[in-house]
Amino acid sequence: MINQVTLVGRLTKEPELKWTTEDRAVLNITLALNRFGKNKRVDNDADFIQCVIWGKRAEATAEFCSKGQLVGVVGELQSRNYLNKEEQKIYITEVLVHQIRYLSSRSKEEQIINLPQAEEDSCNTLL
Repeated sequence: MINQVTLVGRLTKEPELKWTTEDRAVLNITLALNRFGKNKRVDNDADFIQCVIWGKRAEATAEFCSKGQLVGVVGELQSRNYLNKEEQKIYITEVLVHQIRYLSSRSKEEQIINLPQAEEDSCNTLL
């Protein structure tokens, strides 16, 4: 079976890194993707895709990415469920990210203030 997803979209909010009880980094992001109609883009029509990133990749993404930034991800679809506070079973389908590429960088001003040259270059590499 093949389960591979490739997406290019923009982050819908600032990344918020979280840690599991086992001290493992996890980052949940949402990508906004333009939707296209018959051979043309439909204005203001987008899909919002939930993605989850783990470990060092999550830490780097939280550090180098910001709301509105264009990223490309490669991963696989996964489904899971949990019980909410009302004891209702909630189902989630999301992309488990294996690779992420930062396709647009922060503003030039932010790069100069916050990132040494070596880190700036690494911002555009696959993790």
